[in-house]
Amino acid sequence: MVALHLVPSFSVCLLPVPHGAGQEDAEPVTGRPRSLRANSLFSEDELVEDYYDAPPANSGSSWSDNGPSPRLPAPAFSGSSPGTLGDGMEGTAATAPLSPTIKAGWLDKNPPQGSYIYQKRWVKLDADYLRYFDSEKDAYSKRFIPVSSISRVTSIGDQKFEVITNNRNFVFRAESDADRNEWIRTLQQIAEERKSKALERTLMSPTTSGAADPADKSGFLELRGFKHKLFVAVAGDKVFLYKNAEDYRLGIGITYIEMNVGNVKEVDRRGFDLTTPYRIFSFSADSDQEKEEWVEAMQQSIAEALSNSEVAERIWVVESNRFCADCGSPKPDWASINLCVVICKRCAGEHRGLGPGITKVRSLKMDRKVWTEELIELFHQIGNAVANQFWAANVPPSEAINPASSSQERRRFLIAKYREGKYRRYHPLFGNQEELDRALCAAVTTSDLAETQALLFCGAAVTCATGDPQCPTPLALAEKSGQRLQMEFLLHNKNSETPRLEVGTSEEKPYSVPLPSVTHNGFLYKTPSMAKPVGERKGQEEFSRRWCTLQDGVLSYYENDRNAVPNGEIKVEEIVCLVNNPPNAHGIESTFEIYIESERLYLFGLESPDSAREWLKSIAKSFVHPRAEELLALDFERIGRLHYKGGLNLERAKEGWFALAGSTLHVCFEDSERQEPLQLRKLQELSIQGDNEVLVLVERRRTLYIQGERKLDFLGWVHAIQKAAGSAGDTLSEQQLTESDVPLLVDRCIDYITQCGLTSEGIYRKSGQNSKTTSLLEMLRRDARSVRLKEGEHQVDDVANTLKRFFRDLGDGLFTRQWGQDWLRATALEDEEAKISEYRRLLGTLPTVNRATLKALINHLFRVQRFSGENQMNTHNLAIVFGPTLFQTDGKDYKAGRVVEDLISHYVKIFNVNDQEMKKQQDEIMAIMKMREAASSGTQQAGDFICTVYLEEKKTEAEQHVKIPATMTAEELTFEILDRRKIVMKEKDYWSCFEVNEREEAERPLHYSEKVLPILHCLGTESYLVVKKQMSMENMLIYLASRVGDCKHGMMKFREERNLLGLGLSTGFHDRYFILNHTCLRLYKEVRSHKPEKEWPVRNLKVYLGMKKKLRPPTCWGFTVFYENEKHEKQQWYLCCDTQADLREWFATFLHVQNGGALWPSETSKVRASRSQQDSRLGNISLIPLRGNESEMRNSVAAFATDPLTLLRNV
Repeated sequence: MVALHLVPSFSVCLLPVPHGAGQEDAEPVTGRPRSLRANSLFSEDELVEDYYDAPPANSGSSWSDNGPSPRLPAPAFSGSSPGTLGDGMEGTAATAPLSPTIKAGWLDKNPPQGSYIYQKRWVKLDADYLRYFDSEKDAYSKRFIPVSSISRVTSIGDQKFEVITNNRNFVFRAESDADRNEWIRTLQQIAEERKSKALERTLMSPTTSGAADPADKSGFLELRGFKHKLFVAVAGDKVFLYKNAEDYRLGIGITYIEMNVGNVKEVDRRGFDLTTPYRIFSFSADSDQEKEEWVEAMQQSIAEALSNSEVAERIWVVESNRFCADCGSPKPDWASINLCVVICKRCAGEHRGLGPGITKVRSLKMDRKVWTEELIELFHQIGNAVANQFWAANVPPSEAINPASSSQERRRFLIAKYREGKYRRYHPLFGNQEELDRALCAAVTTSDLAETQALLFCGAAVTCATGDPQCPTPLALAEKSGQRLQMEFLLHNKNSETPRLEVGTSEEKPYSVPLPSVTHNGFLYKTPSMAKPVGERKGQEEFSRRWCTLQDGVLSYYENDRNAVPNGEIKVEEIVCLVNNPPNAHGIESTFEIYIESERLYLFGLESPDSAREWLKSIAKSFVHPRAEELLALDFERIGRLHYKGGLNLERAKEGWFALAGSTLHVCFEDSERQEPLQLRKLQELSIQGDNEVLVLVERRRTLYIQGERKLDFLGWVHAIQKAAGSAGDTLSEQQLTESDVPLLVDRCIDYITQCGLTSEGIYRKSGQNSKTTSLLEMLRRDARSVRLKEGEHQVDDVANTLKRFFRDLGDGLFTRQWGQDWLRATALEDEEAKISEYRRLLGTLPTVNRATLKALINHLFRVQRFSGENQMNTHNLAIVFGPTLFQTDGKDYKAGRVVEDLISHYVKIFNVNDQEMKKQQDEIMAIMKMREAASSGTQQAGDFICTVYLEEKKTEAEQHVKIPATMTAEELTFEILDRRKIVMKEKDYWSCFEVNEREEAERPLHYSEKVLPILHCLGTESYLVVKKQMSMENMLIYLASRVGDCKHGMMKFREERNLLGLGLSTGFHDRYFILNHTCLRLYKEVRSHKPEKEWPVRNLKVYLGMKKKLRPPTCWGFTVFYENEKHEKQQWYLCCDTQADLREWFATFLHVQNGGALWPSETSKVRASRSQQDSRLGNISLIPLRGNESEMRNSVAAFATDPLTLLRNV
């Protein structure tokens, strides 16, 4: 009699679920979903093996409070276990096609323990696994056996054969002896091939023998419908299911799920579904945090599965690139593009921690845009072999790492290898800067990339002077010599830091003096450590009470105060950030977060705020450097160390200590004796550069670059600084402010109305649209720094209504509740001088921000009433409107209006406006009046405008919003941008302003004396201005100085743009002969022609570098030329040169003849002086933002007159 072993039923719907769809989206194709038996994953024969052992008490995930638990031991058989994704996974890399089936067929399988009951199974063999299924139509196997674990296959008679692994045997029966023999032969052949490959790998890379790359995430999970937990491993682009941890170690599993067809969806607090077109796997984790980690791991697995492996396959062509340059793991799919090394995923995480100044990490499979042909070729030429001959020339065996090394071991090794250069092969010229630079200049002209690498990372400067005026930098030398790969290597390392071996070990590196010994102990509530920011509120039940001690530089936490062995510990030298959360942010009243170098976050809490504050002070004092101890006196929200660049030295990142308290960021710089406060609400600019790698803060022309060396704590700093830099409430002091302490919201509205609404009839009396006012006020309150008011998009009455509503809704009011009644009582004074004196006294009692805001507003209303003849808003009318608004009354008390009327009438005396300031105000008013008069008469003049200008490239973080006066030249604009970013122009730096036409794929450097405003007037929506270096200027100046005569002639390839009627040259480029002199450009059909086919006056030409790629130019050295005659008829055509030198010579000649021979100013200091004088002359004339589409810009910019200075000459 056969004993039947019953198991819980397990129903899975076989639904055609598209990738990315949730469970509720699935619809059956026909009929009801099929109910599968429990043995769809486990069969009766496996149940006999009694593998439903309960997991250990601490079974959960393989992650503990201290990070990853020690890796499970590797199996004893040759090669790596698929459980740990070693040999068993060869041929099944992410996105690689599935291994082809070598043999498949029906076999009878005999269960173990002597049972004679056979079950029919569909068996498949490929290069990696022997798998068997219930049916040939099943997608997921009942068991997989890695080929690498098969030691031998033997015949045991009666059509049976036995597959013998190192730990378990499997018996199968074929239908005939011939079929059995074929199975035995095929299995033996595949197993032998796999053993040979494993041996070759061991010989080639000894560091990989005996160790395998661990799974990205592994541990026990409940699978709905089963009594006991399964052991699950997420590795690469697959999820593996095992009966238990023992099978995981042995590498013999149930099935695996290809994640390129998977989708993960959270179901409840601990549950989530993994959906595929064939089955829905419903998992449940031990906790909410565990569930989040599993979901994140599976989502990353899906991303890896859907990535493109084309680049990886090309990089892996080089043998050494098939193994991680640091630990030796097989098939690494990440790389450092500046170090030219291929690395595994775990090492890539530690590389990121070194910062972009040391190593720039990119994925071979996901960051497809970065992988140009030159970069791929560079990895073929350098790659892991050549790179390690330099970086790992002197690695002691005791310090080397392997695929099983922990995160801490990897971090320690990589810091020593790349940041400190401890193991590098020193160049013979090391220490001699002059000789290193000279050798680098010589090396870049050859193909010796290894020499360039050694020189660069031993101290040679990538931007050193070459002594060659035609090629002032090594990059220019490499370009001249045609060394493309040298250029690529230099470009990726233009900001790389030179390794520096610090005194002491890498663990001691952050501190130059011993840290103070701090002792503290007591009970704390604690959650499991996390690898990502706390995304949601933690309930009290998620905290565990632990006895904690801070002693001898270690924070230890125990199960209780009687235990002698801690559950875990945190070394204070590894702490990088401490965060004091707001009260009741979580289920425990007072909580704080600790971030450590290994990208882990610890959340602690206490019910007593005073006790929590004592812990915060003790922990902060234990890890903050003594030179930054004054930060400890602050009531900080966040404190820690970050890398930064600032001042005039931007070559090397330095380490500073930062503390955020309210809206002030306090910084202890490396070379400063005292901390410096940065008022975040007064920042002129706050932006993110790169791939969330650098935070840029610009305040009072001082720029600070904070680098994200570690992703976890850096993101926390970014969000905290962004929040602190925004408006925090409804009082004046909580708003974003200008340098003069006026709320940015008020400043934006006043500027716009001054420029666009001074002559608007009924200004401030007429109401705007309520919905638009509400929306605009909300945007300005959220972040006024990012709001640009645009003429045409925003109506004057809407902006005016926004300003009034801001003051009416202001918490505590403009005059404050404490002093408001005193202001109203002052109106009863009959003596004017006494009244003015009382107003001045009350003005002095107001807070700084209120006083500055009141002065700015009354100054604005003083201007408005000067235009009362047009806007019908005299002083009395303005007082009627603003009295109740500013005092927040119902309008029945006339005294509120009297105060505002007195303030406007006696503006000069009350606010102590001196003659110089008054003169400037009068000048501005007269200038605006003249501009309005000119506009009404049809002869408009230009005012000042806001224009977006980019620095070096068009990116959001490179935006600069600049006031463009009518007289501003391109040189003045260039200096304005450089000054804002604290960039010092060196002698050979030819910074210029370029007009870029994206549609034509061309750009034109503006002449230094060219006026910017008329160019802005003509810019279309696909054009913009950018300030960057003009790399060819030095060569052009040398050419013009050495040539004879003013003419240039020669052959170029010519193509004319077809006009709307289809006239012009039909297609392609044609050889033509050109002569350029100081008056015109002539085109001849050939050299011998006497009569030109075309002739154009030089003054009517605009020459741009570059042309559209879709034209298929015959060379890459071309011009786009625009011609416009006196009748405003336009032509456009293209020229191509044979060499880059020809291009430079033609372009230099064009600039020479168009600008009277002056290509570059002889002196630049005068420009800065004249520009500053002009700024003081113009004062604060309000600005019109220049944005929007072409028609909007044309409407907002007045036609530019021949002599713009006539606007101000009679003022």
